[in-house]
Formats: sequence, structure tokens, C-alpha cells
Amino acid sequence: MPGSLGSLVDLFGQQTWRGALAWTVFLGAVAFGCSLLPEGRWRTVGIACREAAIVMGLLGLWRYVGHYVRLRVTGGMDNGLGVWSFQQAVQLPSEVWVQSWVLPYPDLVRFLNLYYMSLHLTSMALFLVWMWWRYREHYPRARTLVAVTTLLCMLIQFIPVAPPRMFPELGFVDTAQLYGQSVYGWGGSSVGSQLAAMPSVHVAWAVILAWFAWRVMSGPIRYLIWFHALMTIFVVVATANHWWMDGIVAVGLMGLVILGQGLWSGWREDHSPAPAARLEPLDDALVS
Repeated sequence: MPGSLGSLVDLFGQQTWRGALAWTVFLGAVAFGCSLLPEGRWRTVGIACREAAIVMGLLGLWRYVGHYVRLRVTGGMDNGLGVWSFQQAVQLPSEVWVQSWVLPYPDLVRFLNLYYMSLHLTSMALFLVWMWWRYREHYPRARTLVAVTTLLCMLIQFIPVAPPRMFPELGFVDTAQLYGQSVYGWGGSSVGSQLAAMPSVHVAWAVILAWFAWRVMSGPIRYLIWFHALMTIFVVVATANHWWMDGIVAVGLMGLVILGQGLWSGWREDHSPAPAARLEPLDDALVS
């Protein structure tokens, strides 16, 4: 991984909630200091630091809440079996069938494991920076969509749900464990983290990127970002990290937030003060 991308992963992916809080305070202080300076380059730096402080604050909240989500494990296996049974009832394609496409190719499986581990955080970091730099008028809406969708996902994650990889008896293969690439370690460490899989934040973030790319960007890059979204959906299933329903629920939550943003914008427009009417000069006859 290139050094710059690795740095982004380290900054956004490895922060504890305390580290994120420290960054939030530091960036907020820099932003406040820059706001006291005259208009110019430093004011732009201050705005950038303010937005970075907001993102790090949201990351810290995600980490803090996630700590408590990971303490809830009771019923996780039964809930995972419930998702599997529901998917069979509605005849969704089997994740085992998808895995059968890739398992004969070890190098491909290693690449999919790496894709799952690293690109979701890196792509989100790059997306937020790019949106702020090139499409600043759309940035607040994108940031809010990311934040609210992620928090809604975390609320549902208080209900533990085991991912497919924890059911080898059903034919699933934990590809990350198979090739020594698991972030959870051998022997099922961090069990609570593994049960916080429903909904899939990986899928939610990837589809959010694609949604905004299609709306505000032009040229080949938006097709590349849509490919990333489709690739993410394939990867989370092929590696047995998520059920189909994990992604479906995540996209549904994203859709609800987009609907809420639209309703809020419409309400604000309907209730915003009407511009004052321009007074025309009085007719000479009326003056007389």
C-alpha cells in the first residue's frame, strides 16, 4: 500500500476514541485560532481543520459507542442463524455459492481479504477530503449522510448477529483466518467485534461514495467509484464477513437518511422567510 494511503488508514482506522478526541480538540483549537486571523490562506486552513475536527469527533463517537456494542454477545449465534433462515425463505443467493467462485484461487482470496481490511477506511477518508476540496457546496450534506447512516448502523449493531464465517457447519469458509489475514486473530478473539456485523458499514460507506459520485462528479471517476461499491458488496460476501441482509439493511438506512435530508430541505424552504418585496415609487397622482 502506498505510504499516503497507509497513513490515512493509520490515522482513521487505528484511532481509539481517546485518540480521536485528542485530535478533535487539537484540530478544533487550530480552527479557532485561524478564524481570528484576517481573510486569506490561513482562514482556509482553519476551515479545513474545523471539518477535520468534526470528522474525528464522529470517529471518536463511533469508537466509543462501538466499545459498548462489542460487549453484547448473547444471542449472536442464534440471530445469525435467523438471518440465514430468512434469506433461504426469500430465496436470496447463497453466500456459499459466491465463495465457491473464489476459493480455488488463493491469490484472489488474499486480495479480497486485503480489500475488506483496508479500502473502506481509506476510500472514505479520500472521499471526504475530495468532496470538501472540489465540491464544497455538497460536502455538508455528504458528511451528514455518512455520520447519521453510520450511527443508525451502530444502533442496530447493539443486537449481536454472527456473520457467515462463524458457521463452518453450513459450508462457510473464514477466508481471512484461512490465510492468516484476520484482524480478530486465531481462536476467536474479540468475539463481540465479530458479532457487530449487521448492518454492514462497509457496504453503507461504499454506496454513499457511489451515490455522491454519480450526483456531483463527471467523467470516468464516478464509474470507478460505482465499481468500488459493487466490488465491496461482492467482497464482504465472498469473504463470508457479511450476509446479504447486512448490506441490504445498510443501504436501506442510507435511503432513509437521504429521504430525511430531502424532507428537511423542503421544510426549510417552505418555512424560510420570504424576501422583502421591493417598494415601487408612488405614482405622481397619488402623491398629489
